[in-house]
Amino acid sequence: MENEKEKEIKEHNFSEDINKLFQTNWDVIYASDSRGITLEVSAASKMIWGMEAESLIGKSVYELEKEKIYYPSVTRMVLESKRRVQAIQTTATGKKLLVLGTPIKDENGEIIRVINTSRLIVDENELYRELEEANLLVEGYKRELIYARSQERQEVPFIANSVQMRNVASLAMKVSETDIAVIITGESGVGKEVLANYIHSVSSRREGPYIKINCGAIPPTLMESEIFGYEKGAFTGAERSGKAGIFELANHGTLFLDEIGEIPITLQSKLLRVLQENEFMRVGGTKPISVDVRVIAATNKDLLEEVKRGNFRKDLYYRLNVVEIRIPPLRDRKDDILPLSMFFLEKYNKKYKMDKMFSTEVINSFMSYRWEGNIRELQNTVERMVVLSPTNVIQRDSLPDSLTGVGKSSAVHVDEIIPLREAHRMVEDMLIEMAGKKYATTTQMAEALGVDQSTISRKLKRKK
Repeated sequence: MENEKEKEIKEHNFSEDINKLFQTNWDVIYASDSRGITLEVSAASKMIWGMEAESLIGKSVYELEKEKIYYPSVTRMVLESKRRVQAIQTTATGKKLLVLGTPIKDENGEIIRVINTSRLIVDENELYRELEEANLLVEGYKRELIYARSQERQEVPFIANSVQMRNVASLAMKVSETDIAVIITGESGVGKEVLANYIHSVSSRREGPYIKINCGAIPPTLMESEIFGYEKGAFTGAERSGKAGIFELANHGTLFLDEIGEIPITLQSKLLRVLQENEFMRVGGTKPISVDVRVIAATNKDLLEEVKRGNFRKDLYYRLNVVEIRIPPLRDRKDDILPLSMFFLEKYNKKYKMDKMFSTEVINSFMSYRWEGNIRELQNTVERMVVLSPTNVIQRDSLPDSLTGVGKSSAVHVDEIIPLREAHRMVEDMLIEMAGKKYATTTQMAEALGVDQSTISRKLKRKK
């Protein structure tokens, strides 16, 4: 057993080693207690903060921060957040430090010391370059991690039970073997993003980054800087070190541009250039940046109609639309309804720790319903029924009113008897007029009314 004398010698030697570290290390070391009272400071104190180390010892970091001896106090930030903190600190002598504050905790998890280690920033530009590169790597890894986790969760699977979806899967497999431009079209909620995920996951780029961006969710004023990035000082409010855009983050991987029809016409020429030349310039930049990115686009708009209206460039349309994969609405591929329903049932049973199942009546209702909201509507319906059904076997009374017709008034009101041919003509005109007010294109009107686009065009001409 160790005697008291040996303990004293060891403690003395340890204290001497710590003291030497504080006195000889050019990078500043700063130790404080749990109240923020300064305990030890490196000998470089005078040069860094303009005060001798002895003058700092015993003083509160809160007071020193208030006096602007250094700002911000990283020790304060550690004590407040109870975790490791890294920040750039400015001193009273005008110097800048890159400071890492680390909490030292006891066996109960309480902070007993805070140790700061600091590096003097000699070349500020070099530091910002290092930070920019680090941020670019971190952001890229973060997005890849999000994608990997989403694949594990499989929010919506790529189910191809119907003939239509098997054809879609076959075409997707063929285009995945190359870098050919692909545009995925179809109504909202049919699974365009799921198909894009599938194409990337079976492509030769599957080990590279997979970046997704919804063009309709970004304000037009910010879209250029989000897509192409910007140099430092490019505009008011820009990050000091600049920022990489999604094309840089997706380098050697796949970029999925959802709702491509929402990209402003003023930005489309720059997008066309990067698709053709594989290079672009950041906002405020002067040097072109080369990238190797496979682009997959998606839209629920009729882009040819948008071209005619002057909202979308024709050359960009044909550059994106080398191969079009159209996903039919769920009502036109009923063989996918049951497997999708069972997938969502299993998913929400697991999520809510339940063991529900569908009755035959519910399955029949699912199969006969039109699902105007497509897979998204089906998913939400199943989740609701799993949660609200009072029994393990989900019965017809748990169906929402939209599937049973309860609470709906007749869409057609008849006041008097008229010839059927005349009634048919009147209802047809009313429906076409309603669809014209609700939808922007004849293609969308045709889909809503369940007819060909040419039929709508012909009937509209007849009304004129």
